[in-house]
Amino acid sequence: MKKIKFRRPALSCRTIVGYLLLTAAIVAVNFALPQREPVSLALYYAACACGLNPFVCAAGSLLACVPLLSLEALLSSSISTAYFLLLFTLYHRCNRRMGWEKALLLLPAQLPFVFLYPHAGYAFLPLPILWQKTILAGLLYLLSLLFEGGLDALLHRALRCRLPAARVAEICLLWLFLGLGLIGAFGELPYLSLALFGTLVAVLLLKNSSSVLFGAVLSLPLCVTQGSALPAAEFLLCAALPLLVCGYGKFAAALSLLISFLAVQFFRGLYTQDVFTVLFTLLACFVPAVAAVCVPEKTYRRLNRTLLFYRRRSLPRIAINRNRRAVGEQLYEVSALFREIETAFDFGDPPDGSAQKLREKLVSSLCAGCRNRARCERGHAEESMDRLIAVGKAKGRVSLVDLPADLSSLCVNSAGLLFALNKHLADYRRYAAEMEAAREGRRLLAEQAHGVSEILKDIALEQSEEFVFSDEEQHLSNALAAAGLMSSEIFLYGEGDRLTVSMTLENNVDGKKLAAVAGRALKVPLALAERIPLTSDRACYILKKRARFDAAFGVASLPKEGEIASGDTHSILKIDERRFLVALSDGMGSGEGARTVSDHTLSLLESFYKTGMPSETVLGTVNRLIAFSAQETFSCLDLAAVNLDTGAADIVKIGSPAGFILSGEELRVLEGESLPIGMLEAIHPAILRAQMKENDFLVFMSDGVSTAFGSSADLCAYLSALRPLNPQSLAEEILKTALGKYRGKAEDDMTVLAVRLTAAA
Repeated sequence: MKKIKFRRPALSCRTIVGYLLLTAAIVAVNFALPQREPVSLALYYAACACGLNPFVCAAGSLLACVPLLSLEALLSSSISTAYFLLLFTLYHRCNRRMGWEKALLLLPAQLPFVFLYPHAGYAFLPLPILWQKTILAGLLYLLSLLFEGGLDALLHRALRCRLPAARVAEICLLWLFLGLGLIGAFGELPYLSLALFGTLVAVLLLKNSSSVLFGAVLSLPLCVTQGSALPAAEFLLCAALPLLVCGYGKFAAALSLLISFLAVQFFRGLYTQDVFTVLFTLLACFVPAVAAVCVPEKTYRRLNRTLLFYRRRSLPRIAINRNRRAVGEQLYEVSALFREIETAFDFGDPPDGSAQKLREKLVSSLCAGCRNRARCERGHAEESMDRLIAVGKAKGRVSLVDLPADLSSLCVNSAGLLFALNKHLADYRRYAAEMEAAREGRRLLAEQAHGVSEILKDIALEQSEEFVFSDEEQHLSNALAAAGLMSSEIFLYGEGDRLTVSMTLENNVDGKKLAAVAGRALKVPLALAERIPLTSDRACYILKKRARFDAAFGVASLPKEGEIASGDTHSILKIDERRFLVALSDGMGSGEGARTVSDHTLSLLESFYKTGMPSETVLGTVNRLIAFSAQETFSCLDLAAVNLDTGAADIVKIGSPAGFILSGEELRVLEGESLPIGMLEAIHPAILRAQMKENDFLVFMSDGVSTAFGSSADLCAYLSALRPLNPQSLAEEILKTALGKYRGKAEDDMTVLAVRLTAAA
């Protein structure tokens, strides 16, 4: 047995309205059958079986018998109502719910109708009235069971899950008897008006074929009353036409309903009848159309969001969000770990007590057995010794000319003092170099830990962002359907530049058309990023925000005369969907050795930039790694990271010749004054910010090209006169001109790298 707890009606407007509507429905269904048989008892039983308060519902059951004006009918219904009231009260006391035994317990409730209810019988049934009442009691018995399933689906399952066909049929049956009751109580025209209003509201809310089926269900009572299927056809038409134009707004939908209804009545011969019949029939359509238009748009949106939520697949998103949240939390903890590692390695510079230690070693080795030690102590020889040690640390070694006069007059072993100090200074230099290397290593590890920590923190924040339902998904689905693209599933996530649209469609869909339709619907320029086959005829299409610009690249290179390989290397790297990086590295010298340095430098830079580390950390780390190299090899660098949305370019120049931006007839010079990478322990790159526009050219060149023009003024004059069409021809033209100035023989490695921003297609 299942346990049940009846609802106690709380004093809220929603509860009061709900019980009033239920009472009205109980009263109305009593008018469903021709001789007002007590169908209300079946609905009363269903309400109690669904957990509604039996005492409140009992009032509606008794009220339903009042219009019959018959004491026998009131007595019969009262007995059945009292039986149900007692039965459900006992089950409530036992905190139980009816199971299989309800099939037996329902039988006694039909006896008062069979033996007490006044009934004239039906002439088309050649049976005694008692037998006819027994058959009708069996019908009420079946309706009680069927109404229970339909009402339970409406109260507890409708809009919350997909109903099985049996439950949908039970709801249709419940509405059929309720509609017959409304027609029996008020006539066909009021019911027609109510049904048309419901059909139009369904079209405006659902905006799909389900609203047409809903209209057909609303027409069932009229079909039974008129004994014809014509009302169903009329409602199908009155739902289909508004559905076609509902995308233009509720006014267009209401107008199409009026037009379709007027057309139907023409074929039914309405306009040949009297004026009052025509007027009231037309009002039956005009009033609901106006009422549907007067419903606030905010109400439609709120109801649509509710319906959309229950139609969506929530569990996959909940599972994805849960996993993303767990991954984000774990990444954040790992980020905190690397932050602690950074702190552990970054102790700063230790205090320098080396002068005192050197003096202590000298005193212990030379002065311990000296007979003049007391005299030196009285003459404050230690202060003079500290001055000598300071000179030795600065010069690297000491000689007689560095010996202070007062120390020379006090110390009887000046030569031994200088020899011992030079020996200790040599040991100190080795120790200082080792300590500096250790500090640099710790600093390098600390910087890397900081960079990794920042990357993990950003990923953690991004992963913690939950995928939420969006009203734009339904809007996009409607736009695709209007364009003839039927998507079975749509998933939107991310905001701004990170917006991603995933959808499943047929595998032969035109990607450009899909991106155009989706972009217009979402008011965001989109481009097809990926297409993933799912089945033989379905595929997943992934759209992302289209960047404002696209880029074209050109490279022209030539090694030094007599060399096989050029020492210049370049890189063109797509950092992400909205940024790219170009770089030109010139290794000192020429040939394979210089090329190795350039390749190494660019490989390090690319690897670091791909991880998303800040530029300051990247440049400092690469410089230290190259500075630690066993060979004294250096590299000049031009680097630009360009944002394809804004055209903003972050440009880094380290020991390289000037770069240029060609913008129409304007020439902008990009210069830096830093030394090459690896030449010093710390670099200070020239970091510039440039704003590029459509059709602007960015040009980097190695010193083998810039030196050929003799002076920067001649190079600027030459570039200002150029009117390039594409970056490749520009790079080749500059290289050709520079080579001509060398009289056809390259005196150094020569490379030109050009980039052009174009409008995205």
